[in-house]
Amino acid sequence: MKQLYKLVTFATPLILSSVISTQVFAETEKTEELKTSKQKVVEVEETWRTVPAEQLMVMTLPHGKVVFELAPQFSPRHVEHFTTLAAKGHYDSNKFYRVIDGFVAQAGPDEGEEGSAKTEKMLAMESEWAFDQSPSFSLVQDNDLFAEKTGFSGGFAVAASASENKAWLAHCPGVLAMARGNEKDSATSHFYITNGQAPRYLDRIMTIFGRVVYGMEHVQSITRTSVIEGDESVDVSAYTPIVAMKLMSDLPKEQQFTIQIENTESKAFADKVTARRNRSHEFFYKKPPPVLDVCQVPVRAKLIK
Repeated sequence: MKQLYKLVTFATPLILSSVISTQVFAETEKTEELKTSKQKVVEVEETWRTVPAEQLMVMTLPHGKVVFELAPQFSPRHVEHFTTLAAKGHYDSNKFYRVIDGFVAQAGPDEGEEGSAKTEKMLAMESEWAFDQSPSFSLVQDNDLFAEKTGFSGGFAVAASASENKAWLAHCPGVLAMARGNEKDSATSHFYITNGQAPRYLDRIMTIFGRVVYGMEHVQSITRTSVIEGDESVDVSAYTPIVAMKLMSDLPKEQQFTIQIENTESKAFADKVTARRNRSHEFFYKKPPPVLDVCQVPVRAKLIK
């Protein structure tokens, strides 16, 4: 990680003439301005990071585009499999057949007949890794309800057990994960997006390989297929289809755009986490306890065309 520039102050000896002192002060002031300018540039670079186009998957729905940031640093085989299938057009015209409000939106071929005619290879789980091998880890909370520690790594919410030396991606809203059957290594091509509260009880038993960084409102607009008791069932014809699924880098140049993500390893992000944990605003006339759910820390994104 690049370090911020440190400003240096030069002292002017008292024995210098007033002319020389003035010149030194002017030069020092210019130096300070230059260093301050450099500092601001570096801070901007560290506050935001640009996601490579080959790590952005664009899912086109009838009502808008959804962009996933893929996580090859955590789930390389799942990312490779997913991108290979997308390049073959595997997901085009698939439908979201299992959409439960506040839980998940799940899609795949044949309206969810996962048990029939499996033509894609099964994938071994990639649900956790050695904690001491994490690319980075910015602490959010010790002694989380589901883990000894929670934090962020490269923008992804991570939970960890130092005593086990294990870490894993957390099921926060908007994560992209591979569906499976009851057998551990039975995932093929069906995937789901968490569309509501964080189902953290799925941590470590499912493979998360991406997260929504653009278009979450379009995920929330996917037609629900689960209805309350007594209501009419949703006809298959009303299920939301996937128009297309392509890597950003595979789109025509005129359709590509850049997404920058808040750098969760930056000082600015650490300050934000601290502020959210310790609510100091006068609005909070009763202070909440100084604890913080990792899934309640937003990681901002911005679009650059």
